[in-house]
Amino acid sequence: LKDYFIITGGIGLELHPDDIDVETLERIKAAGVNMVSIGIQSFDAGCLDRIGRKSDDFQDKIRLVKSLGFSVVDVDLIFAIPGQNEQILFNDIKTAFECGATQVSTYPFIDFSFASNEAPPLSQRVKKKMLKSLVRVSKKLDLERTSVWTFAKKGTDKYSSVTRDNFLGFGPSATTLLQDTFKINTFSTEAYIRSLWENRSPTALTLDFTLRQRAAYCLFWSAYGLQLNRENFRQVTGKTIEDVFGFEILLSRMLGLLKKNPSGYALTERAGCLYHKIEQVYTKAYIDKTWAAAKQEDFPDRVILK
Repeated sequence: LKDYFIITGGIGLELHPDDIDVETLERIKAAGVNMVSIGIQSFDAGCLDRIGRKSDDFQDKIRLVKSLGFSVVDVDLIFAIPGQNEQILFNDIKTAFECGATQVSTYPFIDFSFASNEAPPLSQRVKKKMLKSLVRVSKKLDLERTSVWTFAKKGTDKYSSVTRDNFLGFGPSATTLLQDTFKINTFSTEAYIRSLWENRSPTALTLDFTLRQRAAYCLFWSAYGLQLNRENFRQVTGKTIEDVFGFEILLSRMLGLLKKNPSGYALTERAGCLYHKIEQVYTKAYIDKTWAAAKQEDFPDRVILK
């Protein structure tokens, strides 16, 4: 990778807790991985049981990752799990950081059609309340809110793919974002391996952006990071943000959703809550349709998102 690309945002890897051991961690670190994200979801046994997971030395796994010296240790947590309350959520976040996390990514519980969840997620009203609780907790723990759902220790590097301008994804279901293209790998592990052995691309789906689509993608995920950087937008699209979205920016400022700052615009707390709701709708529509198509075919002809 370093022979062909200028890597400025580090190399991250997502790990299931079951796959974490000393040998694996040493191998990926030797390969150049410096950021690790762990899918914990919750430390509470009751919450884990309701999403079909079990606790398996989660705290020790995080401590082990931290001890190997990775610059970023991200812990994925879910909020608004049926039966979860604000105290359980607070304990989850506190435990993650006490064990060595540098960042916590908290995602609302979304009831995907392909998931066999025993109970539906909590209401949007409760989700909004818990998101506000997350913001309060982050301030209490002196954390920096780096995106709508992400909180990190101050002064640490940030783990994220969706907020990067360009990234390469490796592995089944991984995505790649280039200047004019978005790609999704096959979801089948067998098909992915077979493609590599046959010297073929494992890409299952490709979207060639129009300028408007690329600009919208940049704007959407910049908003997820709570900041719209004017210079960054210009570098990605070749246009100023006001040239492409002048009316939308003006309207958002009038509605109290954006505040102008020296680098561009910042989302207000109200805008963050609104984005939280929109992102859930987008995520469910995108992932549900993509998963459905990818489970039927290793390399589907197309997926139409409406």
